[in-house]
Amino acid sequence: MQLGFVSAIFGDLSLEQVLRHASDIGYDCVEVMCWPPGGPDRKHGGVMHIDVTEFSQAQADNVLALCEKYRVGISALGYYSVPLSADVEQAKAACEHIPKVIDAAVKLGLGNVNSFVGANHTLSLEENFKKFAEVWPALVKHAEDKNIRIGIENCPMLFENSWPTGLNLARSPAIWRRMFEVIPSPNFGLNYDPSHLEMQLMDPIAPIQEFGSRIFHTHAKDMRVNRDELNDMGSLVVPMQRSTAKIPGLGDINWGKWIAALTDVGFDGAVCVEVEDEAFEGSVERRLQSLAISHNVLRPLIA
Repeated sequence: MQLGFVSAIFGDLSLEQVLRHASDIGYDCVEVMCWPPGGPDRKHGGVMHIDVTEFSQAQADNVLALCEKYRVGISALGYYSVPLSADVEQAKAACEHIPKVIDAAVKLGLGNVNSFVGANHTLSLEENFKKFAEVWPALVKHAEDKNIRIGIENCPMLFENSWPTGLNLARSPAIWRRMFEVIPSPNFGLNYDPSHLEMQLMDPIAPIQEFGSRIFHTHAKDMRVNRDELNDMGSLVVPMQRSTAKIPGLGDINWGKWIAALTDVGFDGAVCVEVEDEAFEGSVERRLQSLAISHNVLRPLIA
Protein backbone atom coordinates (compact mmCIF):
# COMPACT_ATOMS: atom_id res chain seq x y z
CA MET A 1 0.00 0.00 0.00
CA GLN A 2 0.96 3.64 -0.38
CA LEU A 3 0.12 6.34 2.16
CA GLY A 4 -1.03 9.66 0.76
CA PHE A 5 -3.44 12.53 1.24
CA VAL A 6 -6.10 14.37 -0.76
CA SER A 7 -4.83 17.71 -2.09
CA ALA A 8 -8.17 19.49 -1.48
CA ILE A 9 -6.94 20.57 1.96
CA PHE A 10 -4.48 22.95 0.24
CA GLY A 11 -6.61 24.84 -2.24
CA ASP A 12 -4.55 27.96 -1.54
CA LEU A 13 -1.20 26.31 -2.42
CA SER A 14 0.42 25.31 -5.69
CA LEU A 15 0.93 21.70 -6.72
CA GLU A 16 4.66 22.04 -6.10
CA GLN A 17 4.02 23.29 -2.55
CA VAL A 18 1.64 20.37 -1.95
CA LEU A 19 4.22 17.84 -3.15
CA ARG A 20 6.95 19.45 -1.06
CA HIS A 21 4.82 19.22 2.09
CA ALA A 22 3.97 15.60 1.29
CA SER A 23 7.67 14.81 0.97
CA ASP A 24 8.59 16.65 4.16
CA ILE A 25 6.05 14.72 6.25
CA GLY A 26 6.83 11.37 4.64
CA TYR A 27 3.83 10.65 2.43
CA ASP A 28 4.22 8.43 -0.62
CA CYS A 29 1.60 10.02 -2.85
CA VAL A 30 -1.13 12.62 -3.27
CA GLU A 31 -4.58 12.41 -4.82
CA VAL A 32 -4.59 15.56 -6.95
CA MET A 33 -7.78 17.61 -7.36
CA CYS A 34 -8.70 18.57 -10.90
CA TRP A 35 -11.82 20.72 -10.79
CA PRO A 36 -12.36 22.98 -13.81
CA PRO A 37 -11.63 26.73 -13.60
CA GLY A 38 -14.36 28.86 -12.09
CA GLY A 39 -14.43 27.83 -8.46
CA PRO A 40 -16.57 25.43 -6.42
CA ASP A 41 -20.01 24.19 -7.38
CA ARG A 42 -20.59 22.74 -3.91
CA LYS A 43 -19.06 22.63 -0.41
CA HIS A 44 -15.48 21.26 -0.38
CA GLY A 45 -15.38 21.50 -4.18
CA GLY A 46 -13.48 23.61 -6.67
CA VAL A 47 -9.84 22.89 -5.85
CA MET A 48 -7.69 22.67 -8.97
CA HIS A 49 -4.05 21.65 -8.63
CA ILE A 50 -3.93 20.45 -12.23
CA ASP A 51 -6.00 22.19 -14.92
CA VAL A 52 -7.00 19.37 -17.27
CA THR A 53 -9.25 21.42 -19.58
CA GLU A 54 -6.53 21.85 -22.23
CA PHE A 55 -3.91 19.51 -20.84
CA SER A 56 -0.92 18.81 -23.07
CA GLN A 57 1.75 16.14 -22.84
CA ALA A 58 4.28 18.89 -22.15
CA GLN A 59 2.23 19.98 -19.12
CA ALA A 60 2.00 16.36 -18.00
CA ASP A 61 5.77 16.02 -18.27
CA ASN A 62 6.20 19.11 -16.08
CA VAL A 63 3.92 17.59 -13.43
CA LEU A 64 5.84 14.32 -13.54
CA ALA A 65 9.11 16.23 -13.17
CA LEU A 66 7.78 17.78 -9.94
CA CYS A 67 6.79 14.34 -8.67
CA GLU A 68 10.28 13.09 -9.41
CA LYS A 69 11.84 16.14 -7.73
CA TYR A 70 10.01 15.52 -4.47
CA ARG A 71 9.79 11.73 -4.83
CA VAL A 72 6.03 11.79 -4.31
CA GLY A 73 3.65 10.01 -6.67
CA ILE A 74 0.10 10.78 -7.76
CA SER A 75 -2.34 8.11 -6.58
CA ALA A 76 -5.22 9.35 -8.72
CA LEU A 77 -6.83 12.44 -10.19
CA GLY A 78 -9.94 13.52 -8.27
CA TYR A 79 -13.05 15.42 -9.38
CA TYR A 80 -16.16 15.14 -7.22
CA SER A 81 -19.00 17.03 -8.82
CA VAL A 82 -22.60 15.81 -9.32
CA PRO A 83 -23.10 14.22 -12.77
CA LEU A 84 -26.75 13.33 -12.06
CA SER A 85 -27.56 16.69 -10.47
CA ALA A 86 -31.02 18.27 -10.50
CA ASP A 87 -29.16 21.37 -11.71
CA VAL A 88 -28.94 20.70 -15.45
CA GLU A 89 -25.91 22.93 -15.96
CA GLN A 90 -24.02 21.31 -13.08
CA ALA A 91 -24.76 17.83 -14.43
CA LYS A 92 -23.74 18.82 -17.95
CA ALA A 93 -20.49 20.40 -16.78
CA ALA A 94 -19.60 17.31 -14.70
CA CYS A 95 -20.29 14.88 -17.55
CA GLU A 96 -18.17 16.98 -19.90
CA HIS A 97 -15.28 17.33 -17.45
CA ILE A 98 -14.89 13.70 -16.34
CA PRO A 99 -13.56 12.55 -19.76
CA LYS A 100 -10.99 15.36 -19.62
CA VAL A 101 -9.81 14.11 -16.23
CA ILE A 102 -9.54 10.60 -17.67
CA ASP A 103 -7.54 11.85 -20.66
CA ALA A 104 -5.18 13.76 -18.35
CA ALA A 105 -4.60 10.61 -16.27
CA VAL A 106 -3.47 8.84 -19.44
CA LYS A 107 -0.93 11.57 -20.21
CA LEU A 108 0.38 11.28 -16.65
CA GLY A 109 0.72 7.52 -16.89
CA LEU A 110 -1.80 6.96 -14.09
CA GLY A 111 -4.35 4.19 -13.64
CA ASN A 112 -7.03 5.81 -11.48
CA VAL A 113 -9.56 8.64 -11.57
CA ASN A 114 -11.94 9.23 -8.65
CA SER A 115 -15.38 10.83 -8.74
CA PHE A 116 -18.98 10.78 -7.52
CA VAL A 117 -21.79 9.03 -9.37
CA GLY A 118 -23.99 11.95 -8.34
CA ALA A 119 -27.71 12.01 -7.69
CA ASN A 120 -30.76 14.17 -8.31
CA HIS A 121 -32.00 14.86 -4.79
CA THR A 122 -35.52 15.63 -6.04
CA LEU A 123 -35.99 12.13 -7.48
CA SER A 124 -36.53 8.71 -5.91
CA LEU A 125 -33.88 6.00 -5.72
CA GLU A 126 -35.42 4.17 -8.68
CA GLU A 127 -35.57 7.32 -10.78
CA ASN A 128 -31.93 8.02 -9.96
CA PHE A 129 -30.98 4.51 -11.07
CA LYS A 130 -32.64 5.19 -14.41
CA LYS A 131 -30.55 8.35 -14.81
CA PHE A 132 -27.44 6.46 -13.73
CA ALA A 133 -28.07 3.82 -16.41
CA GLU A 134 -28.45 6.56 -19.02
CA VAL A 135 -25.39 8.64 -18.09
CA TRP A 136 -22.65 6.42 -16.69
CA PRO A 137 -22.13 3.62 -19.26
CA ALA A 138 -20.64 6.10 -21.75
CA LEU A 139 -18.32 7.59 -19.12
CA VAL A 140 -17.12 4.14 -18.08
CA LYS A 141 -16.67 3.14 -21.73
CA HIS A 142 -14.39 6.17 -22.21
CA ALA A 143 -12.37 5.04 -19.19
CA GLU A 144 -12.20 1.48 -20.55
CA ASP A 145 -10.95 2.73 -23.92
CA LYS A 146 -8.19 4.64 -22.12
CA ASN A 147 -7.37 1.79 -19.69
CA ILE A 148 -8.31 3.97 -16.70
CA ARG A 149 -10.24 2.77 -13.64
CA ILE A 150 -12.93 5.03 -12.13
CA GLY A 151 -13.28 4.81 -8.35
CA ILE A 152 -16.59 6.12 -7.02
CA GLU A 153 -16.46 7.57 -3.51
CA ASN A 154 -19.26 6.40 -1.22
CA CYS A 155 -20.02 9.82 0.29
CA PRO A 156 -23.82 10.29 0.38
CA MET A 157 -23.60 14.11 0.31
CA LEU A 158 -26.49 14.45 2.74
CA PHE A 159 -27.23 18.04 3.69
CA GLU A 160 -30.38 19.78 4.85
CA ASN A 161 -31.23 20.73 1.28
CA SER A 162 -30.55 17.24 -0.11
CA TRP A 163 -32.03 15.04 2.63
CA PRO A 164 -32.85 12.15 2.38
CA THR A 165 -31.65 11.21 -1.15
CA GLY A 166 -28.34 13.04 -1.04
CA LEU A 167 -26.24 14.19 -3.98
CA ASN A 168 -24.38 10.91 -4.55
CA LEU A 169 -26.18 7.65 -5.25
CA ALA A 170 -23.32 5.36 -4.19
CA ARG A 171 -23.91 5.42 -0.45
CA SER A 172 -24.37 1.76 0.59
CA PRO A 173 -23.43 -1.84 -0.25
CA ALA A 174 -26.97 -2.56 -1.45
CA ILE A 175 -26.66 0.26 -3.98
CA TRP A 176 -23.11 -0.74 -5.00
CA ARG A 177 -24.37 -4.20 -5.96
CA ARG A 178 -27.00 -2.67 -8.22
CA MET A 179 -24.48 -0.25 -9.73
CA PHE A 180 -22.14 -3.09 -10.65
CA GLU A 181 -25.03 -5.11 -12.10
CA VAL A 182 -25.87 -2.20 -14.39
CA ILE A 183 -22.20 -1.56 -15.24
CA PRO A 184 -20.19 -4.76 -14.66
CA SER A 185 -17.05 -3.27 -16.21
CA PRO A 186 -13.79 -4.12 -14.37
CA ASN A 187 -12.85 -0.45 -14.84
CA PHE A 188 -15.73 0.69 -12.60
CA GLY A 189 -15.27 0.42 -8.85
CA LEU A 190 -14.97 2.22 -5.53
CA ASN A 191 -12.90 4.87 -3.85
CA TYR A 192 -13.70 3.44 -0.42
CA ASP A 193 -14.07 5.84 2.51
CA PRO A 194 -15.07 4.20 5.82
CA SER A 195 -16.14 7.47 7.44
CA HIS A 196 -19.33 7.70 5.37
CA LEU A 197 -20.47 4.29 6.56
CA GLU A 198 -19.64 5.13 10.18
CA MET A 199 -21.65 8.33 9.79
CA GLN A 200 -24.65 6.29 8.63
CA LEU A 201 -24.30 4.00 11.70
CA MET A 202 -23.09 1.13 9.47
CA ASP A 203 -20.12 -1.21 9.79
CA PRO A 204 -17.26 0.50 7.90
CA ILE A 205 -15.14 -2.65 7.65
CA ALA A 206 -17.46 -5.57 6.82
CA PRO A 207 -18.15 -4.59 3.16
CA ILE A 208 -14.45 -4.85 2.28
CA GLN A 209 -14.66 -8.65 2.12
CA GLU A 210 -17.42 -8.60 -0.51
CA PHE A 211 -16.24 -5.64 -2.55
CA GLY A 212 -12.47 -6.05 -2.29
CA SER A 213 -11.93 -6.54 -6.01
CA ARG A 214 -13.89 -3.34 -6.67
CA ILE A 215 -11.83 -1.17 -4.33
CA PHE A 216 -9.40 0.78 -6.51
CA HIS A 217 -8.45 3.58 -4.10
CA THR A 218 -9.29 4.54 -0.51
CA HIS A 219 -9.80 7.64 1.61
CA ALA A 220 -8.78 7.65 5.26
CA LYS A 221 -11.14 9.96 7.11
CA ASP A 222 -12.38 9.30 10.61
CA MET A 223 -15.86 9.95 11.97
CA ARG A 224 -17.05 10.49 15.51
CA VAL A 225 -20.71 9.70 16.16
CA ASN A 226 -21.90 11.96 18.97
CA ARG A 227 -23.95 9.52 21.02
CA ASP A 228 -25.60 12.14 23.21
CA GLU A 229 -26.86 13.97 20.12
CA LEU A 230 -27.89 10.69 18.49
CA ASN A 231 -29.85 9.72 21.59
CA ASP A 232 -31.39 13.20 21.73
CA MET A 233 -32.32 13.68 18.05
CA GLY A 234 -32.51 10.12 16.71
CA SER A 235 -31.10 8.61 13.53
CA LEU A 236 -33.45 10.37 11.11
CA VAL A 237 -31.86 13.81 11.27
CA VAL A 238 -29.22 14.90 8.77
CA PRO A 239 -26.27 12.65 9.75
CA MET A 240 -23.73 15.43 10.23
CA GLN A 241 -25.98 16.94 12.89
CA ARG A 242 -25.04 13.97 15.09
CA SER A 243 -21.56 13.20 13.68
CA THR A 244 -18.25 15.00 13.33
CA ALA A 245 -15.60 14.40 10.66
CA LYS A 246 -12.17 13.83 12.24
CA ILE A 247 -8.66 12.99 11.14
CA PRO A 248 -7.58 9.34 11.54
CA GLY A 249 -7.14 8.37 15.17
CA LEU A 250 -9.50 11.00 16.60
CA GLY A 251 -12.80 9.32 15.75
CA ASP A 252 -14.51 5.96 16.15
CA ILE A 253 -12.96 3.88 13.35
CA ASN A 254 -10.54 1.09 14.20
CA TRP A 255 -7.80 1.76 11.66
CA GLY A 256 -5.86 -1.40 12.44
CA LYS A 257 -8.88 -3.56 11.61
CA TRP A 258 -9.65 -1.47 8.51
CA ILE A 259 -6.13 -1.83 7.10
CA ALA A 260 -6.13 -5.53 8.04
CA ALA A 261 -9.35 -6.07 6.10
CA LEU A 262 -7.86 -4.35 3.06
CA THR A 263 -4.75 -6.53 3.20
CA ASP A 264 -6.92 -9.64 3.56
CA VAL A 265 -8.56 -8.94 0.18
CA GLY A 266 -5.24 -8.15 -1.49
CA PHE A 267 -5.63 -4.38 -1.76
CA ASP A 268 -2.28 -2.83 -2.60
CA GLY A 269 -3.32 0.67 -3.68
CA ALA A 270 -3.37 4.10 -2.08
CA VAL A 271 -4.71 5.05 1.33
CA CYS A 272 -5.17 8.82 1.14
CA VAL A 273 -5.96 10.92 4.20
CA GLU A 274 -8.88 13.29 3.56
CA VAL A 275 -8.94 16.16 6.03
CA GLU A 276 -12.37 17.69 6.67
CA ASP A 277 -11.82 18.08 10.40
CA GLU A 278 -12.96 21.59 11.36
CA ALA A 279 -10.63 21.52 14.38
CA PHE A 280 -7.71 21.73 11.93
CA GLU A 281 -8.99 24.42 9.58
CA GLY A 282 -7.25 27.75 9.20
CA SER A 283 -3.53 28.26 8.81
CA VAL A 284 -1.30 26.13 6.63
CA GLU A 285 0.58 25.15 9.79
CA ARG A 286 -2.58 23.81 11.39
CA ARG A 287 -3.47 21.80 8.29
CA LEU A 288 0.06 20.41 8.14
CA GLN A 289 -0.32 19.37 11.75
CA SER A 290 -3.44 17.39 10.83
CA LEU A 291 -1.47 15.55 8.16
CA ALA A 292 1.43 14.87 10.50
CA ILE A 293 -0.90 13.37 13.12
CA SER A 294 -2.66 11.27 10.49
CA HIS A 295 0.71 10.08 9.17
CA ASN A 296 1.77 9.00 12.65
CA VAL A 297 -1.46 7.04 13.09
CA LEU A 298 -1.41 5.25 9.74
CA ARG A 299 2.27 4.82 8.86
CA PRO A 300 2.88 2.02 11.40
CA LEU A 301 0.07 0.08 9.69
CA ILE A 302 1.32 0.67 6.12
CA ALA A 303 4.82 -0.46 5.24
